[in-house]
Parts: sequence; C-alpha cells; structure tokens
Amino acid sequence: MNGVQGAEDVVHFLTAHQRVVDELGRRIVGGTWEPGDPLPVEDALAAEIGVSRGGLREAVKALVAKGMLRVRPRTGTRVLPPEHWNHLDRDVLRWKQAGDATALLRDTGELRRIVEPEAARLAADRAGPDDVRVLCESLAAMEAAAAAPDRDGYIEADIAFHRALLDASGNRLLGSLGRAVEIALEHSFLVSTQTPGAVEASLPGHRAVVRAVERRDPVAAADAVLALVEAAEREIAQSPGRPGGPPGDPA
Repeated sequence: MNGVQGAEDVVHFLTAHQRVVDELGRRIVGGTWEPGDPLPVEDALAAEIGVSRGGLREAVKALVAKGMLRVRPRTGTRVLPPEHWNHLDRDVLRWKQAGDATALLRDTGELRRIVEPEAARLAADRAGPDDVRVLCESLAAMEAAAAAPDRDGYIEADIAFHRALLDASGNRLLGSLGRAVEIALEHSFLVSTQTPGAVEASLPGHRAVVRAVERRDPVAAADAVLALVEAAEREIAQSPGRPGGPPGDPA
C-alpha cells in the first residue's frame, strides 16, 4: 500500500464474531439507533445480520465492554450516549473515522496539542540511549520513505516516530496512549500528507525534535513538537483529502 494513500486501500479480514461487532458498532456510531434506543428484537436483528442468536449476544457483550450498549433485565439492550464510549478503543476509533471523520480529526489535533509537547519535554529529561536510537531509526525510516517515488511506508514511520517519543517520556501511561490512538494518528496523517509539499516540510521539524531530545533541551523539544502539530493542522485544512473537501480544491 502506498504510505500516503487512504485507509480504504487496506483490506481487513474479520472473523464472524468481529464482523457482527463491526456491523453493530458502525450502526451505533452512524446514528442508526439514537442514545437510549433499544436494539431491535433479537431474532429479527440476528436474521437481518445473518448470524445466530448466540453470535449476536456475543457481539452485544463486546459492545457492552466498549461502553456502547447497556443490558438490563427489564429494559433490554439499549444504546448508550457517546460520553460512555471508550473513545480510545481501536474499533471505536475506526468507526468514528468512517462515521464522523471531521470530529475525529479535531479531537486528534486537540489531544496532540495537550499531550505531545509535555511528552517531548519529559523525553528530553529522561530519554536513554535506546530511546534516542529508536527515535533516530524512525526518523531515518521517514526520510527514506519520503525519498522513495511512491513514499510507501511514510505514514507508518511517522506514527512510529510519535509513538517512540511518547515511550521516551518514561511515562508508561503515555506510552500506552500512543499505542491506543494509532488509528487516529493514521487518519490524521493520511489527510495531512495529501497536501502538496507536506511530507518534505515535516522532516526538518522531526529532526528538530530529535536534536532537542539529544541535547536535553525540554523547552526546545516541546516547542518543536508543538510546531509539528500546528503544521499538521494547517495541512489538514488545506488538504484535498480532508472530509467534505472536494479533491483538488484546498480550503
């Protein structure tokens, strides 16, 4: 897959259970059922989706675990409002990408502004030789992919760089957060890298982050990451691949 093409080029092979969870989750995120609505009668819904009643029940359990459904003896299975959902769940992020990509891009940008500068600040204080090595390897992979004709693997390397930065902070919760939001980052980078010149322009900023971490300069590291986030927001606004933007018509 070309590293800067859309996620629709990726083929996901789902098990029978995952297929039912995916179908129900997409419907909930897409607004087929409003918060508080009961799911249709079990027999009818199972027949519509083409699954056994037992398979449907297992899928419902999975969505209960994600905070999207609630099962009660007298009131049945009802849809919970979005504030109850686990928005860091990989499936929920994927469904949001398909159902409300604009909101996901906004939420991702805001999360990055809040988290990444402080993670870079901590990394400049705490990163060990192995942390710096992984950052440098990710940067080298970005540079190699950017120089390739099809730029294959660029987004993967970019995600690895930002995940490595969160790991280098020495805060395990931040490291776990980085792995949790990979899908959101991928979606953001897929859009931002479609802006002409965005890939080339991003490389100096990533080099600045590595240099700041290497020389133990927390302020410079935080400033460099914030500049990357702000540049990505501008690129998304101008991207022909942004949600609602016609191809070739940057906003």
